[in-house]
Amino acid sequence: MNRISILGGGSWGTALSLLLAKKECEIKLWVWDKNQASEMLRTRANPFLPGYSLPENIRITTSMLDSITDAEAVVFVVISEGAAQAARDLAAILPPGVPVVSATKGLSADTGLTISQMLDSALESRNPVTAISGPNLAVEVARGVPTATVAACTDLSVAQAIQRLFMCSSMRVYTNTDVIGVELAGALKNVLAIGAGMSDGMGFGDNTKAALLTRGLAEITRLGIRLGARQATFMGLAGIGDLMATCASPLSRNRRVGLGLGQGRKLDEILAEIGQVAEGIPTTRAAYNLAHRTDTPMPITDQIYQVLFEAKDPQTAVLELMNREPKDEVW
Repeated sequence: MNRISILGGGSWGTALSLLLAKKECEIKLWVWDKNQASEMLRTRANPFLPGYSLPENIRITTSMLDSITDAEAVVFVVISEGAAQAARDLAAILPPGVPVVSATKGLSADTGLTISQMLDSALESRNPVTAISGPNLAVEVARGVPTATVAACTDLSVAQAIQRLFMCSSMRVYTNTDVIGVELAGALKNVLAIGAGMSDGMGFGDNTKAALLTRGLAEITRLGIRLGARQATFMGLAGIGDLMATCASPLSRNRRVGLGLGQGRKLDEILAEIGQVAEGIPTTRAAYNLAHRTDTPMPITDQIYQVLFEAKDPQTAVLELMNREPKDEVW
């Protein structure tokens, strides 16, 4: 694979473009916003990932058809709120057999579907879909900081092909056949990152955050198993690995959302300051609905949902979590 289409002009899509460009791939980067595309063409940089010059083998386009023409693989990095429509648009023009890589870490807020499930449905299983996820902060990937990720597909040979595509000196890629587990882990950890930010914003310590993340990992794993995932996947790079990176890093948009909420700031004000999508917000709604639909206890997710969507005070949410009935640790 040498001719790659990347759909999505955010920081993550651009970081993946830069990584593949270093491997001398020919990249067509589809940018939905025409004003953003014009600015990127003028400056050869992305305002969402400042400080990184786009080499000549990354070509910017606002036409999805142009982007996927002659592509040997398509990397789908569209935000979750626009993913369903973009998947339908892609299905209308993509030839059968071209592999598609889902790199968006989110869920449909309305249906709870993962991005690969949306893609597979829209494409009517004509194209193999692989999900990639791991501790991969966009800025660090763009800088070439060593990291690792997981390529998950039900067809191991396809996962291995995507592994070869992304594998390089700064990105070690592992394969997995648990697609639902890899995608759920990557999406649901964003919910916990909001919680971790709230903990920091309220001035709590390392004990608090460690307890929050350990019990949070337990509940997102519980939901994953209910939905057909494997427990071991949540113990790997897409689960605990991504959880560690996202919940600790000041680069994490979801943690920054929680940090502001914990400091008593309004959500709209925080998002305006960040200026980019925080996938943990719609994913919290999706996780809350999935938990109630499947009768899966997720008390931390419930409280984060109430802070985000019901204006609950974060301090009250903490007190309610701490005063729940005693439980056994093993679930």
